[in-house]
Amino acid sequence: MNNLTRITKVFESADEIPFDDSSRIILMSDIHRGDGGWADDFSKNQNLYFAALTHYYNENYTYIELGDGDELWKNKKLSDIIYVHSHAFWLLSKFFKEGRLHFIFGNHDMVKRDPKFVKNNLYQYLDEREQKHIPLFENIKLHEGLVLRHRVTNQKILLIHGHQVSLIDYELWRLGRFLVRYLWRPLESFGVNDPTSTAKNYDKKDAVENRLIEWVTREKQMLIAGHTHRPRFPEVGEPPYFNDGSSVHPRCITGIEIAEGNITLVKWDVKTKNDGTLFIGREILAGPRELKDYVYQQ
Repeated sequence: MNNLTRITKVFESADEIPFDDSSRIILMSDIHRGDGGWADDFSKNQNLYFAALTHYYNENYTYIELGDGDELWKNKKLSDIIYVHSHAFWLLSKFFKEGRLHFIFGNHDMVKRDPKFVKNNLYQYLDEREQKHIPLFENIKLHEGLVLRHRVTNQKILLIHGHQVSLIDYELWRLGRFLVRYLWRPLESFGVNDPTSTAKNYDKKDAVENRLIEWVTREKQMLIAGHTHRPRFPEVGEPPYFNDGSSVHPRCITGIEIAEGNITLVKWDVKTKNDGTLFIGREILAGPRELKDYVYQQ
């Protein structure tokens, strides 16, 4: 099966989430929550992430994570990640309890495609202080892809991580995990970047994006992905391939909002008031644009 056919298969089998112009959705990916150690790329942005999610929770958004939420190539145990970033998981569990949370798995958390792993690691967690198991995402279902379908216009938007177009990140993900965990992670401490990483290799970014755009053009279908860590917001008339970026940029986190019939690329970072006070704020990078502007004319 070639990688474009693989995406089509995901599109045709994905669960649908109905929405309309009153819906509010925030799409984020590539959080790479780690174990709090030196290799935890998320740690430096955890306050930005928590502030952004608090805003979206209070504003009644649905949170959809487009893969690589947890760094399970570098780290073996999800329980260590949940323990270190318990405040983030507490907030995510509030979204879940209100039916406003959906998880898609990516290559770095591909183990979540196994229902047994999900049941053993995400349904509940061990509270160290209480020494008892506490419900977390009880009976949650993980997805390779999801389709947003507009209740009125019937417009469909495919949501995937984007690793489906990369051989080592999809078919050979166990090899990729082995190399990252036992070769490139130790070498990172000496300043050596992983040459197989899509996020750190511009040629790989371009190759992934070109294949995703090829699928969008061939299928005449809007697509939102992550994986490359490179935000993308096309102009009207260009192939409607969007990318929500990541939460491990050096100084900010990014995401894509869908609200009031519009789509917007945003970032959250530390800003400064005139009196020198620091605060975490939201900034629009692109948009808002009306979703209907990205419907292919048949």
